[in-house]
Amino acid sequence: MKIFITGVTGLVGRALALRLARDGHEILGWVRNEAAARAILGDDVELVPTADDDALRDALERADAVVNLAGAPVAKRWTKEYRQRLVSSRVDLTRRLVDGMRDLSHKPSVLVSASAVGYYGGERGDERLDEQAAPGDSFLAQLCMDWEAAAFEARELGLRVAALRIGLVLDGEGGALASMRPAFAMGLGAVLGSGRQRMPFIHLHDLVELLVQAVVDPRYTGPFNATAPQPATNREFTKSLARALRRPAWMRVPAFALRAATGEMAEIVLGGQNAVPDRAQALGFAFAFADLDDALRDVVDGGRGSVAIGPAHEVPEGNYIAQRRPRYLLEQHTHIDAPLGEVFDFFRKAENLGAMTPPALAFEIRTPTPIEMKQGQRIVYRIRLGPVPMKWLTNIETWEPGVRFIDAQLHGPYRCWYHEHRFEADGERTRMIDRVWYAPPLGPLGRIAQALMVGPMLRRIFGHRRAAIALRFGLASPSTETPRIRAA
Repeated sequence: MKIFITGVTGLVGRALALRLARDGHEILGWVRNEAAARAILGDDVELVPTADDDALRDALERADAVVNLAGAPVAKRWTKEYRQRLVSSRVDLTRRLVDGMRDLSHKPSVLVSASAVGYYGGERGDERLDEQAAPGDSFLAQLCMDWEAAAFEARELGLRVAALRIGLVLDGEGGALASMRPAFAMGLGAVLGSGRQRMPFIHLHDLVELLVQAVVDPRYTGPFNATAPQPATNREFTKSLARALRRPAWMRVPAFALRAATGEMAEIVLGGQNAVPDRAQALGFAFAFADLDDALRDVVDGGRGSVAIGPAHEVPEGNYIAQRRPRYLLEQHTHIDAPLGEVFDFFRKAENLGAMTPPALAFEIRTPTPIEMKQGQRIVYRIRLGPVPMKWLTNIETWEPGVRFIDAQLHGPYRCWYHEHRFEADGERTRMIDRVWYAPPLGPLGRIAQALMVGPMLRRIFGHRRAAIALRFGLASPSTETPRIRAA
């Protein structure tokens, strides 16, 4: 299928694009900034500029399905101007999509459009809210009603329409958890208000699978609650996240303080919804992360447990290593549920590196693309560490197609960075082995930097990469025991 996606550069859109590519779908992404989008979406997505109405019409004419995920963040103070932005980025944009399909000779067959559990309003206590429950009467509830109504207008054009009322999306690298995590990691996690309000949540991977199902399964029509089966209270959520991070959470933020700080937007966290996914479960959808503790443990780990870091050993020979002297070795074994040729073809394209990189690093390729991968090829990237942009110049030291390649940092944040990517066939599956010999910056202070910042950051980066690989290809169980290096 050809699938047109709005909001493709957001947290959910990026994950969905990777997952759809696994099944061989062609993806058309509607984007504002083509250069920035290409840097984070990789080679799998054909880009359609939002400013070009003719390009939009052409893309919709070619599309078999549309997934509408666009919308400005709601977690900001709702001034009069920002309310209008929330409306225009959801309701007006959805109407533009539907209007753009009215006169097409070939129309998509399905529209899957995002909505939110805010449809039910707040302050509903423990009232069980399935998809037949009445809407609320708040600004957010009205926004969601208008958003869904705009999407359901596509029914008049003969499209099947599904609206997913999405709960709190859990992911280690984005969404609400990214803003909560720093405070919780410092032991400053807090119950909000009474703590009794319900927090319907969903793991990112479950949401992506639900979106895929809504695209391909003709039984998915009308509204669906995209939430795990057991919404937690805010108090339960706070305790569970603190457990996952192994930190205390003894504080409480009074409701009046939240309202004073954030205004009407406090409705999002103070007004809960006991929303349950009755319709998806009735159609046989199985949640991989139905339990809150399991979901939070998974996103907090974020694949970090697959990364081993220890003292450098088995150090390769060569001029680069001799001059730079690595201090540590990072090793990760990833068993991929796809044949070696398919996996190597993906990783041989430098353009796909951004799709594997955490969004916070703001990864960007500066070398003109497409890039011919070969020994001696130099590639310029730019990344961002916190507020600081950094140039990264890498050289392809070794290029053995279908077997391995090695990139070495010539200029960048590390004193030494020598990364071997090795690929081994395991029947119809692939074992990918990453080994990075590296030395942190700061000379004698490098050991402190390694313990406090560099090591944790690398675990996060390679953990995110593993999660992205799981979406793009699927992970497989190893057929043999994976060797591990000594832990630091």
